[in-house]
Amino acid sequence: MIVIQNLTKRFGKFTALHNVSMECKQGKSIAFIGPNGCGKTSLIKSILGLNTIDEGHIFVNQKDVAEDYLYREDIGYMPQFGKYPENMTIKETLDMIIKNRAYKGERDMELFEQYHIQDLYQKKMGSLSGGTIQKVSAVIAFMFNPNIIILDEPTAGLDPLASEILKNKIIKERQKGKLIIITSHLLSELDDIINEVVFLSEGKVMFHQDVETLKSQTKEEKISQAITSILKQLQYV
Repeated sequence: MIVIQNLTKRFGKFTALHNVSMECKQGKSIAFIGPNGCGKTSLIKSILGLNTIDEGHIFVNQKDVAEDYLYREDIGYMPQFGKYPENMTIKETLDMIIKNRAYKGERDMELFEQYHIQDLYQKKMGSLSGGTIQKVSAVIAFMFNPNIIILDEPTAGLDPLASEILKNKIIKERQKGKLIIITSHLLSELDDIINEVVFLSEGKVMFHQDVETLKSQTKEEKISQAITSILKQLQYV
């Protein structure tokens, strides 16, 4: 569970996040959406401890992120653009990450197997296509069985089959009671995989809504259509 209280983040004179408060509960799959520069990336980096917090607090599983860095062990993260040592093979990269995590539980290798990563083991990270790097990043995000998973534009660069495999994995992990947070510019990709939506604009939360309530209010069957309807009402599209 993630609790954000009155979070403000500034970069010089620019306020990227302004007094943001929300709760993201276990068993939910939540989409962070909004226009470019709305604060999605700043919010994710603040949750991950990559941004210092100017005002407010973030609690991950009741741990204050400003005081206890070990909370990160509860989070799996898939960046939009994964950056890895280009001269290392996939096997060397995964072995290094496994060693550094010192994780003692059973690793989740489902995506590793479905993406046939072992067939690519000896390929250098610098020689991989963007889609293959995304697959490796997805494998790492789920590998250590975190109870919170953050996916930043997860299907960017993935082919349709790989994208569908990832969507099914997201649904499966949510059903286990994990918290999934997703950012995406493609609203159509959110259908069937999310049950809450957070819309950000100019560093503020404009609405945080349950998907079924959203559909009921807009009388739309698809999440993407419901979100578009709400945004039209708010004059964002």
